[in-house]
Amino acid sequence: MGKRECLEGMDFMKDWKTWRASLRDAIQEGRKYGMTDEEIKTLAVEVGDYLAKKVCAGTPEEALLKELWDVATPEERKTLGALIFKLVG
Repeated sequence: MGKRECLEGMDFMKDWKTWRASLRDAIQEGRKYGMTDEEIKTLAVEVGDYLAKKVCAGTPEEALLKELWDVATPEERKTLGALIFKLVG
């Protein structure tokens, strides 16, 4: 996807450590408002679909995640989302 076809990454996605911390914060915020871990994972897959289509990868790690997301089946995307949740949660 060319630069004109996707949005530039947001500030919190500038490096892997910050990206992970942002996701960890989002998980905690969801839990704070009563979301279950399964609801958070489901929402993460929806967000992942949007990001893969619309946002340019800002780091090599994000580029790898996008490539994995692009080749994954819907079920594999749920697994990838669950693994990311496990990694940062």
